[in-house]
Amino acid sequence: MRRHPWFVRLSHAVAAASLLTLVFSGIEILMVHPRLYWGDAGNDLTPALLELPISRNYKHGGWQGEARTYEIFNENGWGRSLHFLAAWWLAFTGIAYVATGLARRHFRMPNYGAAQKTAYRLVVFVAAPLMVATGVTMSPAVTSAAPILLRLFGGYQSARTIHFAVFVTLLLFVVGHVVMVARSGFRRQLRAITIGE
Repeated sequence: MRRHPWFVRLSHAVAAASLLTLVFSGIEILMVHPRLYWGDAGNDLTPALLELPISRNYKHGGWQGEARTYEIFNENGWGRSLHFLAAWWLAFTGIAYVATGLARRHFRMPNYGAAQKTAYRLVVFVAAPLMVATGVTMSPAVTSAAPILLRLFGGYQSARTIHFAVFVTLLLFVVGHVVMVARSGFRRQLRAITIGE
């Protein structure tokens, strides 16, 4: 069996921890406002592109004057901070992985089939950069310095919707990746990606 180089093992470990943190904090953020929109603005009174029934905030109506008639789930601050921190860990790890992989010609992947090579390259060179770009586009601090991002993605809410779609795509890739690893000998593959044996 082909041994994984040290940078692949290290980057997989950091990426796995970061990804689990991002999934957890991302779902928590989405639970606060479980609606996706297209354009620059979106709120409870704006028609949604997609509504996700994942928290009590999904309920429509419930207004009496300017106040809600039910308590909303609003634990957003810590989730955003954790999400931002984990995203930087994943981004820096990804940059180091790509730089080292290009320098060491890792992306030639001679032992992989055409479908595997295509999937891995799409994840590394398309989906991951798109995830980062849409993530930073949701930050007003970033878009005040680089307003072209808002024009590129069609507004804050469009960037959020694209971010979610790429997240689902990457999550499906990770699930498929883990299934393939498990089917090809989970213990052997786990040793190969952790201690390199």
